[in-house]
Amino acid sequence: MTQRSFQRAGAGSAELNTKQSVARAARAVLAAADPMAKVAAARKAARDWRLGRLEFAFDVAMPDEPARPAIPELLPPNRMPRRGKGSEHGRIALIHALAHIEFVAIDLAFDMVGRFGGQFPRAFTDDWMKVGADEAMHFALLDRRLKQLGSHYGEMPAHAGLWEAAVATAGDAAARLAVVPMVLEARGLDVTPATIARFKSAGDLPTAAILGRIFNDEIVHVAAGTRWFESLCVARGIDSRQEWRALLGRYFAGTVKPPFNDSARESAGLTRDYYESLAVPGPISL
Repeated sequence: MTQRSFQRAGAGSAELNTKQSVARAARAVLAAADPMAKVAAARKAARDWRLGRLEFAFDVAMPDEPARPAIPELLPPNRMPRRGKGSEHGRIALIHALAHIEFVAIDLAFDMVGRFGGQFPRAFTDDWMKVGADEAMHFALLDRRLKQLGSHYGEMPAHAGLWEAAVATAGDAAARLAVVPMVLEARGLDVTPATIARFKSAGDLPTAAILGRIFNDEIVHVAAGTRWFESLCVARGIDSRQEWRALLGRYFAGTVKPPFNDSARESAGLTRDYYESLAVPGPISL
């Protein structure tokens, strides 16, 4: 609402700041449980920030947990049903799993803004608002694809552990950057090309095209995480590679496994000297 419209509404001629804070916009995304409401809130927050409608202010705390819809049922990793490889049902189950990853990624991006944005220059919020808008778009594309295939998001159980990294790193911006974009999203760079090939071989070119778009966007996301992590390390006068490995030892319960998409990782600034010494042999699976 503009100053003029406030005056028409009877606010008088007082100088009023009508802008919502960027923290409140981020919190609104986290508070939306319905998937399409979360997508809409994410798009609105990113658009309002881009258009200068949000104040660069951090006046509310982020919730410990984001709101979640009643479905899908969230299960621990060891209770997740196996996906049948090669079957149509197996491909739909994989799309559903990917949609859930993107759904949680919306919250991860906006929590990054609302929780840590005040510790960084405005350009940090620029980057993570864009990441959040991308994740919302990715989820919407995959959800639409599920519907085209006669399914929908929520029809199958989903992984309950994806928010654990956010909980573990809630008090440390460097740890959040080290774990979420530089490990979890980087893992997507490793596995997505093979997943695209799998859908192409099954004749599912629309899904392959969606995953190609997601892959390209996530190189940018990993690059943002790496860039801001390195800027923190420079400011603190510490070696970024050593600090990354130390933070993973404290905050990341998983393992860093090959095969690695070294070229995509390098395009994002995540070079082999970060992760090669931590690599544990074994396959990566989504």
